[in-house]
Amino acid sequence: MMLLRGPWPRRPRLPPTPRPAGRVHPPPRTPTPQVLCVKLCGNLKYSQSHLYSTVVPPDEITVNYRHGLPLITLTLPSRKERCQFVVKPMLSTVGSFLRDLQNEDKGVKTAAILTADGREIPATTLMEILLMNDFKLVINKITYDVQCPKKEKLSMEHATDMENVKSLVHRLFTALHLEEFQKKREHHLLEKIDDLRGQLQPLEQIKAGIEARSEAKTSGLLWAGLALLSVQGGALAWLTWWVYSWDIMEPVTYFITFANSMVFFAYFIVTRQDYTYSAVKSRQFLHFFHKKSKQQHFDVVQYNKLKEDLAKVL
Repeated sequence: MMLLRGPWPRRPRLPPTPRPAGRVHPPPRTPTPQVLCVKLCGNLKYSQSHLYSTVVPPDEITVNYRHGLPLITLTLPSRKERCQFVVKPMLSTVGSFLRDLQNEDKGVKTAAILTADGREIPATTLMEILLMNDFKLVINKITYDVQCPKKEKLSMEHATDMENVKSLVHRLFTALHLEEFQKKREHHLLEKIDDLRGQLQPLEQIKAGIEARSEAKTSGLLWAGLALLSVQGGALAWLTWWVYSWDIMEPVTYFITFANSMVFFAYFIVTRQDYTYSAVKSRQFLHFFHKKSKQQHFDVVQYNKLKEDLAKVL
């Protein structure tokens, strides 16, 4: 660039014209101001590096604060338009911001936010925490460096007042929306109860039939045990008083009692339960129940899960 400085070329002066006496001469003219002429020389391609501008580049992401709320401005990759996103720091998260970005421009296939050293930030992070430091925004595998303006640190009193205001707003919101929330919650629970009861109804019918058959078999088994004991007692009495004497049958009854003790001990070793009539009945009932359930394709695990879910809802 070459600068030419200097006055314009002057015309040759003529001698002054004689004027009549007594006339007032006009004031002298103001001298012509000097003009600065700028002439561009050379190739502009090599001189652009010396020119500076305050205009934001079209692909740069900026963060500004307007009315106390962060304003993120970026260029949409498909529409090539500058778009501004207003962020609510206490409510918005990284995941919600990325979803808003993808909803605004369908050309955004992948989007992620990284720290300055390249570590990915979780989607549950609040935007208030994110905007405390600089970060990187990756859109369709293109990385943008985002510089966040530094906010002035609040004083302890101001911070306490802000926390009190937030707590008050939260209590007001809860008080105003508690009834509506309870109605929605009640409606949701009623729908879930109806759904669980609808799934349990056919299972309950099948279970009732299986329980009736298992109970009948268990009762029959108990009556059969009583009959065997009665036959054993009658046989021992007949052998003692009609066939042999007590001197002969006493060792026999001793070994029979000892054999019964061995049977009871073997039951404990196998089942890890004491031999009581209630425990034997419950165990035999469950044995018959599960056997019948497999035959009728009754899913016991699913039934128990539905019953647990219904108990939690109720």
